[in-house]
Amino acid sequence: MNNHSIETIELEMAVLFRRLTSLTTSRRIGNLDRAAYLLLHQIMSHNGTAGVKAISDEFQLDISTVSRQVAALESKGYITRVPDPIDGRAYSLTITKPGREALEENRQVRQEMIEQLLKGWSEEEGHLFGELLRKFNAAFLEES
Repeated sequence: MNNHSIETIELEMAVLFRRLTSLTTSRRIGNLDRAAYLLLHQIMSHNGTAGVKAISDEFQLDISTVSRQVAALESKGYITRVPDPIDGRAYSLTITKPGREALEENRQVRQEMIEQLLKGWSEEEGHLFGELLRKFNAAFLEES
């Protein structure tokens, strides 16, 4: 890839992150912050239960960061800890009914916002953009 393409992508990503940050701080999107939304989404994508280690690996975060996020969600009643029957020190995280409801409400609000931003795009453009974002995000995991 040539330097012009890299420069364009780098700048547009920086602008995107700034706009997303501005949008989500000035106009609250649902009742979950980005970290909580992603953590609940990750747990749901593993049939409603996941381990802290698996989550920290997926998001390339240290376990202490994930543990702090877990504690916040646990205090809201969105997840519970289920002790490992073999290793009493280990546990899995299970999403609760209020956690599922909060996740679904936030997902709906986020998708409505994206739908508004992309209202002039064709179905093909939307599909291609989604696939390219998925490929770009996967590149982070390949680099680790």
